[in-house]
Amino acid sequence: MAKEEPADAVQPAPVKPPRPQTVPTNSLKANPHNPRVLFDEAPLQTLEASIRKVGVLVPLTVYQAAGSKNYTILDGQRRWICAQRIGLTEVPINQVTEPTLAQNIVTMFQIHKLRKDWELMPTALKLGVLIEELEENRDTALAHLTGLDVAVVTRCKKLLSFEPEFQDRMLDPDPETRLNADLFIEMYPIITDRTVRSADWYNRRVLILALMDKYIESKSGFRSVTDFRKIKAYLTAARKTGTENQLLVKLHRFIDDPGMTIHDLEVDEARIHTEADSLTRQISRLRSIITALDPDEFVAEEGLWEELEGLLLDVRAKLEAGERRSL
Repeated sequence: MAKEEPADAVQPAPVKPPRPQTVPTNSLKANPHNPRVLFDEAPLQTLEASIRKVGVLVPLTVYQAAGSKNYTILDGQRRWICAQRIGLTEVPINQVTEPTLAQNIVTMFQIHKLRKDWELMPTALKLGVLIEELEENRDTALAHLTGLDVAVVTRCKKLLSFEPEFQDRMLDPDPETRLNADLFIEMYPIITDRTVRSADWYNRRVLILALMDKYIESKSGFRSVTDFRKIKAYLTAARKTGTENQLLVKLHRFIDDPGMTIHDLEVDEARIHTEADSLTRQISRLRSIITALDPDEFVAEEGLWEELEGLLLDVRAKLEAGERRSL
C-alpha cells in the first residue's frame, strides 16, 4: 500500500535566510543521490573555459550533514568539478538544511529537472531509490514529486526492469562505448511480450544479448532503435491471425542467423491480414465519401462520374473473381 504522503512532506526547508558564503573548494563533496552522474568531457571543457574567465558566478547549493565537516552539493556539481580542475581554492555557496533521503532525491530532481543531455539510466536508478523509500510506485505521483514527465517516469521504470549487467552498459563513463537507454526501451516490448515469453526456447538474457548485438553491429537490417517496433508489430499481427507458433520459429532462427532480416520475421498470413485491415479502413472511408456525395451538386463533373463508373466495374470484377455475390 503506497504511503499517502503530501508533496510538502518531501520538500526540504531552506535555511531562513539562505547563508551565502565562500568556503574551501575541498570542503565540498558530490551528492551520492544526484540523478546526473555522467558528465561528458566536451560540455565540461566549455564550462571550465567560462569559469577561468569570470569565476563561479552562481553559488552552489549545499547542505551540511549532521556531524560532518564537509558540505554536500545539491546543485552545482559541474561548477565544483571545473573549479577543482582549474585550481580554485574557494567557491561561493548557499546553504540549506540537511534533507532526508527522500527530500534529497526529490530536491535533486526538482533543481535539475531532466535536461536534454542527461542520460536516463542514472535518473532511473535514483527514481528506484525514491520508489523504495516512499513506497510509491504510481507514475503520476512520482511525476508530481520529481517534476519529471509521466512518460519519462514510465521509461525509467522500464530501464529498472533490466538486470545490472545491462544497466552498467548505460552507465559507461565513456560516451563512445555507452549504450543509449533508447535501445533498451525499444527492446522492452519484445522481451516482455507474452507470446515470446511462452516459447520453449525463451531465455531472457540470451534474447537481450542477441538483440543488442544485432543493433550495435547493424546486423539483420537494423538501422535505428525504432526498428524493434517492426518486430513488435509482427508479433501483434501474428496473435490476431493465430500464427504465433510460426513467428516464434522464425524469431528463434533470427536470434542466431545474422543473414536473416527483420522483414523475414513476418508471417505471410499475418501480413495479408494486416493489409486487409488497412484496405478495409480505406474502403470504408471511400464509401462514406461516396454516400455523402450530392449528385445534383456534381452533375456536370463528367470526370467524376467516369471514375465512379470505372470503380463500379472494377469492384464487380473483383467480387466475381473472389466468387462473391455479384452486384
